[in-house]
Formats: sequence, structure tokens, C-alpha cells
Amino acid sequence: MEPQLAQRIVTGLREAGINFLTYLPESRLSQILPLMREDPSFQLVPVASESEAVAIAAGAVLGGKQAACYMESTGVYVSCYTLVTVGKQLGVPILLVIGFLGGLADQRNSFLYSTIGAHEVPVLEALGIPYQLLERGDGLETKIKNAVRTANALRTPGALLFTGDFTI
Repeated sequence: MEPQLAQRIVTGLREAGINFLTYLPESRLSQILPLMREDPSFQLVPVASESEAVAIAAGAVLGGKQAACYMESTGVYVSCYTLVTVGKQLGVPILLVIGFLGGLADQRNSFLYSTIGAHEVPVLEALGIPYQLLERGDGLETKIKNAVRTANALRTPGALLFTGDFTI
């Protein structure tokens, strides 16, 4: 990903009110982490699993933070139970920032990633989690704000799937 796109993601998250981020690093969007560490408006919490990331982010939301979880596509599978029991049943809005593996616009696509990505959208739909696929940086900050606003309005997790220009 070009450095300007990483900076725009961080700016968009900050402008959307995100001030707490749990994360399990992955390679596609990892350039956002150093930028967020340098920005005092973010509190970052590294985790050992994506399910833990969702639970910790939910606790932060219940404590007054505006939280996001950063993970790769496989993290949605790992965190399904927590997304349903905490996010959906308790109505906790969390933004899922996902490096989308295997989408048609994925610049690093391979057999392994394609098989993972093929199931990502159906899983989000089955969980009732609104999502948006982002392939280019046009309107990026507005799309991030809209996703956070929608998650808060619906009292549910919401997901942004980053692919295309974000996977170069």
C-alpha cells in the first residue's frame, strides 16, 4: 500500500472518532500501525487472537471509547462467536478494519487467499454485519466515517474490507 493511503486510513479513523484499536498484525494494512502509535489520539492494544480483539474492543466501547479491531480476513472466522454474542446480542458498535484476502481486486491473490476470501462476504452477511468493500482511496475518509456512523446507529459491528490499491 502506498504510504499516502496508510496515512489517509489513519486520518479517516481519527476523524470518525476512533480512539481505541485492538489488533493482530497482518501484512496488507500493517503500515497504519506505526502511524497510529505516533498519534496520541489512539490507544492501541495488541492481542493474541481476533476473538480477544473483539472482546477487548467491546469492553472499551462499554467504557466510553470508540473502538475498532484491525485484522485480516481469517480473523472474522476466528471471532464469529464473540461478534455474535457481544457485538450483535449486546448491541456493541465496533468497526472491523479488515485486510481482505482473496477478493477479485487483491493484488497479492493466490490459491490460498482466494479460498479464504471467497467465504468472507457470505460470513459477514450471515452474521448480519454491514460491510463495505474498499478497492481504491477515493472518498476513503468519508467511507470510514459512514461506516462508524452506521455501526453506531445500528448498534452493531460494521466492517470495512480493504483490497485493490490497499494490497499493492
